[in-house]
Amino acid sequence: MSALPVGLADIEAARAMLADVAVPTPLEESRWLTALAGGEVRIKAENLQRTGSFKIRGAYLRLSRLSEAERARGVVAASAGNHAQGVALAAQLLGIRATVYMPEGAPIPKERATRAYGADVVFAGSSLTTALAAAQEHAESTGAVFIHPFDHVDVVAGQGTVGLELVEQLPELASVVVPTGGGGLLAGVAIAVKTLRPDVRVIGVQAKDAAAFPASLAQGRPVPLTQLATMADGIAVGAPGELTLAAVREHVDDVVTVSEDLLARAVQGLVERAKLVAEPAGAAAVAAMLDDPSRFPTPAVAVVSGGNIDPLLLGKVIRHGMAAAGRYLDLIVTLPDRPGGLAALLTEIGSHGGNVLEVGHARTSPALSMDEVEVRLQLETRGAESSATLVARLRECGYRVVS
Repeated sequence: MSALPVGLADIEAARAMLADVAVPTPLEESRWLTALAGGEVRIKAENLQRTGSFKIRGAYLRLSRLSEAERARGVVAASAGNHAQGVALAAQLLGIRATVYMPEGAPIPKERATRAYGADVVFAGSSLTTALAAAQEHAESTGAVFIHPFDHVDVVAGQGTVGLELVEQLPELASVVVPTGGGGLLAGVAIAVKTLRPDVRVIGVQAKDAAAFPASLAQGRPVPLTQLATMADGIAVGAPGELTLAAVREHVDDVVTVSEDLLARAVQGLVERAKLVAEPAGAAAVAAMLDDPSRFPTPAVAVVSGGNIDPLLLGKVIRHGMAAAGRYLDLIVTLPDRPGGLAALLTEIGSHGGNVLEVGHARTSPALSMDEVEVRLQLETRGAESSATLVARLRECGYRVVS
């Protein structure tokens, strides 16, 4: 019998409270991921939720249960962006004054959206840990109610409504993969899914260089990370909470980690193949499937937890994802320095599917003879296999190629 303070009844009550606030998000078919996994894979598109992430579920439930006296004092939160927007919108809907502390590097669209929902935004330090400390100091000095981003029974219950939807939308569900920072979404989904379907595997995913759960699970207590290094700001959390750690330990089958390259490939793949915009944190479950699809029994669901990404970052991540997938190729080619030499090289490249993005010449290298030129190329190809074929063809034509 679970001793956790959050159970299925709490999550079902949360859904009733959220009926007119949070939208039931679609469960999209994914032929791309299905082909990789060899069995049915679907995407739970929480990036299409109000505020662009699942956070409104827990934030609204938490604020809706404040007393009149607490509402009068206002609320304060700390967030890199998604929790901020959830709290800001919930406060706006309930007529509560909200202040949000953000780290100075918070994405601009998230900051602007938070202000647009009516919250006051204050920048504090360079990390979420610093912003959390500042928000807690604000609560102590002003009496505002601190709204924790994950470690509260109402927040976990609210996020757990995602799990209820999953079981109803896909009754034959065999596994669900969930992006994980502090563990609020993972804990809520796991409690709901495991209570209704104990046979379903629930797996959390963290960024490799910002993964607090593995050590915390091993030691049985929240173990703070000394540093975090990931583009996935939405899951860059220094330590899980007491409540979320207990729920994950009791109900979650595994927590895995993914690299930055995999996160970039997942964001790029979701845009290209699923026509969905996801931030790196939101794409973590898809990244885990790209890493090892055989790990997840099918039918499987990858939760895409958020889509709030700066357009400039999106462009960089997509380019990085394409590079990680072998679709960019950098070459140094040595060829005779005579008229038509470059044209012949480019014709050969084009005939084998290479698209030239950049080209440059060097004639002064000591490795070159007087009648040679070194051409540096950046190409776009169809993938790693196409790149290898192109390089082999250029060498067959007598070019000296360094890739």
